[in-house]
Amino acid sequence: MKKLGFIGGGNMAEALAHGLIQHKVFKPAEIIVSDVAPERRRKLARSLKVATTDDNVEVLRESAAVLLAVKPQTIDAVMAELAAELAKPVKKTAGKGKLFISIAAGITIERLTRGLGKRARVIRVMPNAPAMVGHGMAAMVRARGATPADEAFTLRIFRAVGDAVALKDEKLLDVVTALSGSGPAYVYLFAKAMADAAVSEGIPRDLAIRMALKTIRGAEHLMRESKREVAELIRAVASPGGTTEAALRRFAEHGFSDIVAAALHAASDRSRELGRGVN
Repeated sequence: MKKLGFIGGGNMAEALAHGLIQHKVFKPAEIIVSDVAPERRRKLARSLKVATTDDNVEVLRESAAVLLAVKPQTIDAVMAELAAELAKPVKKTAGKGKLFISIAAGITIERLTRGLGKRARVIRVMPNAPAMVGHGMAAMVRARGATPADEAFTLRIFRAVGDAVALKDEKLLDVVTALSGSGPAYVYLFAKAMADAAVSEGIPRDLAIRMALKTIRGAEHLMRESKREVAELIRAVASPGGTTEAALRRFAEHGFSDIVAAALHAASDRSRELGRGVN
């Protein structure tokens, strides 16, 4: 029996498996991954030394816990396949009472429980892309049938690739999706915009991107380590009548904060739509 099975072997599953193995949470022999793409299975088997298969039911049978790492648009079909196996008498399957951890964006606990059956122990997680480099941020909510031990187990998984928190209110996961789930793309966009503007002023593109990224990383580190409020940190950089103040004034004139808020609201709304099955 494997300790953890992945259904879906994409980038996030690979990042999680790599982090778990690297941090010695699990051994490669304790993980199994299913994926429809032969090239993904070959890559995971070669790079991580984990067992792979194209059979989701095999993962279900062979794993103590199952992590659903499939796209929201395909999860209903996957759950139907698993539910057929889970519906069999207990003596014929190891699937009864399993822990299911879902990272499918927007898919609610109610929908997961309905799809997998009431006996399934379900935890819904919203991770993000920086998990692929060990700096992820995940938030999770456990269903009524899941235990505190299930929650602790899931926290261990996602803390192997960054940070993770447990929440009580599932509704907050839509906002988490908009903030930390989609947030890396906002940072990429901002970095690109800064670099593009610098290039237009004559700085070579490679250097502009290097400077933008280092500036973001340094600012993040200072903001995280400092005991000062964010407004105070801004004031420390924005000397009266200086260059930063001129830039911040232009941000305000164009409604920068309103644009960011509107973007997060749009992402939150889309997460709710996905939860309702709106494609």
